[in-house]
Parts: sequence; structure tokens; C-alpha cells
Amino acid sequence: MDREDMIERYARFLREYVDDEGKEVYLNKLKDLLTVTPRRSLAIDWTHLNSFDPELAAELIENPEESILAAEDAIQIVLREPPIEKKEEFTAHARFYNLPKTLLVKELGSEHINRLIQVDGIITRVSEVKPFVEKAVFVCKDCGNEMVRLQRPYDNLVKPAKCDACGSRNVDLDVEKSRFINFQSFRFQDRPESLKGGQMPRFVDAILLDDMVDTALPGDRVLVTGILRVILEQKDKRPIFKKVLEVNHIEQLSKEIEELEISPEDEQKIRELARRKDIVDAIVDSIAPAIWGHRTVKKGIALALFGGVQRTLPDGTKLRGESHVLLVGDPGVAKSQILRYVANLAPRAIYTSGKSSSAAGLTAAAVRDEFTGSWVLEAGVLVLADGGIALIDEFDKMSDRDRSAIHEALEQQSVSISKAGITATLNSRTTVIAAANPKYGRFNRHKSLPEQLDLPPTLLSRFDLIFLLLDEPDEKVDASIAEHILKVRRGEAEVVTPKIPYDLLKKYIAYARKNVHPVLSREAMDEIKRYYVRMRKGFKRSGEEEGVQPIPVTARQLEALIRLSEAHARMRLSETVTREDAKAAIKIIEEMIRKIATDEEGTLDISILEVGKSSKKINKIDRLMDIIKNLESEGEFGAPEDKVLEAAKQAGIGSENDVRKLLNDLKRDARIYEPRAGFYRVL
Repeated sequence: MDREDMIERYARFLREYVDDEGKEVYLNKLKDLLTVTPRRSLAIDWTHLNSFDPELAAELIENPEESILAAEDAIQIVLREPPIEKKEEFTAHARFYNLPKTLLVKELGSEHINRLIQVDGIITRVSEVKPFVEKAVFVCKDCGNEMVRLQRPYDNLVKPAKCDACGSRNVDLDVEKSRFINFQSFRFQDRPESLKGGQMPRFVDAILLDDMVDTALPGDRVLVTGILRVILEQKDKRPIFKKVLEVNHIEQLSKEIEELEISPEDEQKIRELARRKDIVDAIVDSIAPAIWGHRTVKKGIALALFGGVQRTLPDGTKLRGESHVLLVGDPGVAKSQILRYVANLAPRAIYTSGKSSSAAGLTAAAVRDEFTGSWVLEAGVLVLADGGIALIDEFDKMSDRDRSAIHEALEQQSVSISKAGITATLNSRTTVIAAANPKYGRFNRHKSLPEQLDLPPTLLSRFDLIFLLLDEPDEKVDASIAEHILKVRRGEAEVVTPKIPYDLLKKYIAYARKNVHPVLSREAMDEIKRYYVRMRKGFKRSGEEEGVQPIPVTARQLEALIRLSEAHARMRLSETVTREDAKAAIKIIEEMIRKIATDEEGTLDISILEVGKSSKKINKIDRLMDIIKNLESEGEFGAPEDKVLEAAKQAGIGSENDVRKLLNDLKRDARIYEPRAGFYRVL
């Protein structure tokens, strides 16, 4: 098909194509292009072209470069004709989308070179915007002759070896006469959910030009149409080429969790399912049915999967809707197994292990791009899982530096990075479900949770739900677990068949998160308020006025209660949070606090989570510090140990063993030191 014929056929398509209602689709788009839209691109649906002129549509895929140039010439012709009649110069790009086949990055091969393809994936890094010389004008310094060379963004600079007129080699680029457009590159890789277990995500570098720059950020899921180019790898003398995608059209896919195709039949099934009286129990029983028991844990995870509603206040403050969950427990209680199941069940989930993840791998990093040589932003797990779920196993095995990077992502739901001249904030509206082991292997009932976890209290308090999974011998329970595991191993289908089919539950979660936005009813508000006030009121005790008071719940737990109540309503596809939803949330939070935030005397005290020590222990430490300060002058080397023990006993701090334990804690925290054995001084 020759060029003139292609231009004529494209012009006819733009003039004559009408939709089902008889509207001139592309003539109207061209009018809007001149008046409404700031962009200089005409988006053309390939299916429209195919229905109008199948031969032209096939030629576009086989010979895209010529076809796109012909389409752009046709746009110029149509712009100058009635009814538009554009007089002055106006450059418009032809952008094609909705191709018949969508590929994954890993499927790109040599058969796609120089063809128009459509690729689905996720952006992991984006470079800065730079100028690219589209039309380079070279001037001969000796005779003044001008030579024009058109450049390609994926190739080296094409420069005349000598002057066409006089043969002189004294040739330079004239920047003023050359034509520049914006250039940006990004790295594009397979979406995590599109990979089967054990597959490596493949990536390809892509190029954006002119009005398409800055249309996407790291972590965005996009559908890209472009021409696959190849360039010789510079460092290699071997005939091996690198793939580069020259982007023609880029379309943002939904940023939300609900990318699943939900047909009207699916919606009908989902609505029928929501009418069941036992829907909440059915959902809980459908999570990891191969694992016996752990009903409260499964319910907590179900609530996290559905999530609360994110709200933006009039002043711009954002209130997060995601609930984070932490599973702590003995080895062999199926923590990792539950996480693995959730990774497959959640509509968008990324699984990682804390031991093999760095701070940059979890949040974001500035790295040098081989393609352009400049610094670029690379998104980590929490950014890639934006709008979805991040599952972090072995949470306790991470280094302190790496863990501290997660603080902002958990509460503010963003990741800030300042490095190599790049200062940026990326979204990480992610639900985090993490699993950790106790510091000493198994959980000790007689010690508080922060003492046994290698996690700072500031991080622990960010989790709405913390579950203890203990492995305690119990004849009846052990018999049930053994029976269940043996049946699973024998392949008895009824044991592991979920009450709600796996695919339907996945769609149910996606549908609920997209379409259901529950609002608190007055009864639910009263229920939560009553619980919060009652819990805080009951713990102000007479005789303990001085010092730090034990606080059973704080505003953080109040926020968690609201989020969990909304999630419970979402499980029923209800637009209203009822009193029952609030009660269910209170029950699960209360159970958690009783298990992990009870001090030495059995009093509920959330300070154990927030600070790492109970209020009583903080008060005892303060009194012990005062005793050491007062006795420092009595000995030549500081406060003598026997006098400290005696004074502490009289002050009612505890037995000799308790006081020695506190002294060891203070030494470990570097609040006191021993100038000589048996003597103490305050630092």
C-alpha cells in the first residue's frame, strides 16, 4: 500500500466514520482538539478503524511507522477542510489504542520487532523529562550550508560526516534552528498478579515523547501501545540487541483494587451471596480452609481485605481506611501459610519476605538509569501494592534501618524520598499484613509482647490488629488438628473446599471495595463512643494520682474501631454501619487488648504497645531513678547496691529480684551505669 493511498484512506476514515447514533466521532474529536483539550493528540480506536477499513487496520499493525505518519498527514488535510478549516499551523499526533491482542512484557519476542503492539504492565521507575532533538539542523562553519537530519529517540545522534556542499568536516549542530520535543523514559514490567509462582518479572524500557511525558508515576498500572524497537547494546560487540518500546499511546488502568472483570452474572451472584444470613461466617470460613482453627485471626484478615473507607476532609487531611494486621506466634502455627493464601485470594497482592527485603525494596529508591544515565525513581513493594495488599513475612528479621522506612507508609500512606536531587512523595495506600516470630523462638506468657518482639513500639502501635498464635498442648485441640491435617493430606475435598468458591470470593472482595462505601449510623457511633468512654473512665484509681496512669485504649484504637466497623459492614455489602458491626469490631479489638496489653497485675494498659512498657513499670522505673539520684552522694563511687535495694523495697517497688531486673533494664537502656561493681550512677 503506497503512502498517498494510505493518507487518502485515513482522511476518508476521519471524515466519514460515524458511531451507532450517527455522530461524526473523529471530526468532533478534532474540533475539541483545537478548542477544549490542551493535548495535541488524537486518540483513534483501532476497532473503529478495523470496522471501517480492515486492510488499513492490518497495515497499521504490520507497518506502524509509515501508517502513523500517513495518519498524521491525513489529520492535517482534514483540519484544513470544512467544517474545521484551520488556517495556521497545528501539529497533531495520531495515537492508536484498543488493539486486538494485549501482551505481557514476558511475551515480547523477536516476532514483534517494528510492529505495533499493546502491552499491559506496571511502571517501576520513571526518568526526568529531557529535551530530545527531533529535527537536527547542522551548519557548515566554512560555507554556511545547512543540513537537516531527522533523529530517532532510541538511536545515537545522526550527524553528517562532512558538508554536502563543500566537503568540509567542520560541521556543528545549530541548536536555535533545530526542533526539540520533550523526552522521558520509564521502565515497564509485568504486574505481580499476572505471574505464576516462581516466575521472574520481565521488564522493558519505554520512551514517551512530546505531550505524553509525565502521564504516569512509578506504581501505576498502564496499558501501553507502541512500536517495539531494538538497539545494539553499547558495551557488547556481540550481535545482541536490547528491546525498547517507542510509546504511541498510554492508558492508565484503574488505580483501585478492583481490576477484575465482573460481569452482570457475577454481580447477580455477589448480590445473592450478600443476602445470606451467615455471609460473614461464610467469608471467614473460606479463608485458608486447609488450616484448622484460628477463627479470630481469619476474621481479622477478612476485615483487612475488605478495609474501611478512606475519607478526605475539607482541609485536605486524609483519614486512612486500610487496617494493618500483624501475626505473632510460635513456629509452626501456619502464619506463613495464611499469608500465602491471602496473597492468592486478594485481588491485588504482593508477597515479600522481610529477611530478603531492604528499605529501598520496600518503599522506593533513587537509582541510576542505564538508558539515559540520569537518576530515576524506582518503586518498591509498598508503592507497587498501592490500592492493594502488601504481605510481609519474617517481619522481625528486617534490619532496624529498613523497618523505620515503613513507619510513614503505614500511617501517612505515602513514601517520601530525597536523594540525588530527587525529592518526591509516592502513594502507598496499602494494607499491610505482616507475620513475625518472637525474639527467643517461642512466646513466653510471662513477658510482655514488646519485650519478646524485635520491633519498636512505635511500629507496633501502627497495627490495628495484632494476633498471638500460640502453640499450646491441648489433647482435644491437638487431636482435631491432627485429624484435619491427615484428611487434607489424604485429599478429602470437603475438608478444604471453601464455603464460597475461591474465584467468586475474590470478585466479591473487589466488588465490595469498589462499590460499597459504608457510613456510620447514629447507633454505631453511640456504641463505639460508649465503649471508648467506659474503658477510659474505669481506670482512674484513687491513691494512684501521681505518676503515669494506665490507659486501656487511646484515640488510635478508636480510629481502628471505626475502620473495622466499616469493613464489617462492607462484608455484608451494606451502605450503613449498624450497631452489630460496631459490636463485632469492639469484640475483636477487646480480645486483642486482653491478650497483648495486660500488665503484671492483669490491668489493661495500651502503653505496653504504645511505649513498650506498662504504666506501672514506667512509674517504678521513675521512682527507682529518684532513689539512685538521692543515694549517689552516699558512696564514693555512687549509690551502693544494698542501699538502693533496701530503699526500693521500702518504697514498695517490688521484691529484690524485681528491683534487680529493673536495674538491669536501666543499664541496658543506658540510663544508669556502674562506675564500680555494686555502685550505680545516673547518666
